[in-house]
Amino acid sequence: MKFAFYTLGCKVNQYETQAMEQLLARWGHQVGAWQEACDGYIVNTCSVTAVADRKNRTVIRRLQKDRPEAVIGVCGCYSQHDAQAVQQLGVTVVGGSAQRERFLQDMVAAVADRQQRLQVDQALKRRSFEYLPAGGLGERTRAMLKIQDGCVNFCTYCIIPYTRGPVRSADPETVLHQAEDLAGRGYKEIVLTGIEIASWGVDLPGKPALAALVADVCGALPDVRIRLGSLEPRIITEEFCLGLKGFANLCPHFHLSLQSGSDTVLARMRRKYDTARYLQSVKLLNAHFPGCSVTTDMIVGFPGETEEEFAQSLRFIEACGFADMHIFPYSRRPGTPADKMPDQIPNSLKEDRSRRAIEKAAQVRRAWLSRQLGTTQPVLFEEAKGGYAIGHTPNYLKVYLPGEDLHNRVLQVRLEEAFDDGVLGRLVTS
Repeated sequence: MKFAFYTLGCKVNQYETQAMEQLLARWGHQVGAWQEACDGYIVNTCSVTAVADRKNRTVIRRLQKDRPEAVIGVCGCYSQHDAQAVQQLGVTVVGGSAQRERFLQDMVAAVADRQQRLQVDQALKRRSFEYLPAGGLGERTRAMLKIQDGCVNFCTYCIIPYTRGPVRSADPETVLHQAEDLAGRGYKEIVLTGIEIASWGVDLPGKPALAALVADVCGALPDVRIRLGSLEPRIITEEFCLGLKGFANLCPHFHLSLQSGSDTVLARMRRKYDTARYLQSVKLLNAHFPGCSVTTDMIVGFPGETEEEFAQSLRFIEACGFADMHIFPYSRRPGTPADKMPDQIPNSLKEDRSRRAIEKAAQVRRAWLSRQLGTTQPVLFEEAKGGYAIGHTPNYLKVYLPGEDLHNRVLQVRLEEAFDDGVLGRLVTS
């Protein structure tokens, strides 16, 4: 049988899609392209916002129109949150955000008998980590390694704790074994990812810290880049930095979730830090990892956000000097406290604030980028396009090098000028 996947949402979803592809291949099935004629199609969904839900439905309906005879399976956070809505779309197999092997078994069975199947557990009752194979079936350059699942922060705008359940951590021995396996298969970079990786270890005996796990992985694989997924800002302490700054293979790229640069908005979001604590984390990282990049996400137009609160966010962007930002206008999410808050912001104003925040973020990025020019950094090349070899520095700056495909090679490159969405480089060593 041949199956194809369409993945929406975060890196964890991407990881889980790759894991499902591996499982199907192990069982003797083929993994095809989305545009190919296949026996079954799987949509791995996101449900972080109402906008994400609409995207899920659009993909499913388009697939039903284009492949009316195919078996369609839907899994992920959207079907976990609202399995009935997905069933009503006429999907053959509905799964959730766990039990991926059983979901795939249902897909294989449905191709044979065309019977509808539903298996969605209660996410809030999950207590064990679901181990899945890491790495993809395609060309090996960067691999994601999921070390944690779930979240208990319950921010007022977020549905994810309800779709992913409480924190569950992979045990350190398995993480290390999977990382070593990825290195043995030729991967040059491993991204440690999860829903909220700063909470890794809180459910394990002795409550080990994330920094200890990262140090173990970095120490065991000195020739492999280790990159961290999104981090809760409070994990950045003097101890965290001192414990990791000595590892040359730890990528100095830190994505610290912000969401707002206004303390009053952060309080309404039920975030567990204020701007002073966040800025402390940024300063610690810059002090201990010179030349690092700090990236973030920000929501604008949160319910009740005043013009002064928005102005505070703009000033905070400048104070932090982010290397890059993802700016999102607030999207109401039914089922979350923020959806019922008073003083919802009109879409036109959210769009205006989004535009202004993007302009400020671009200005700050240009300043950070200018400090990178003239430096020489190792670049891991991942693809070739339009006459350029394209890769990333350890601090996740995209580099274009004129010439041939250099896939999965790490080469020293001098960063010379801003170019497209990154910089143009010149090869220093071959």
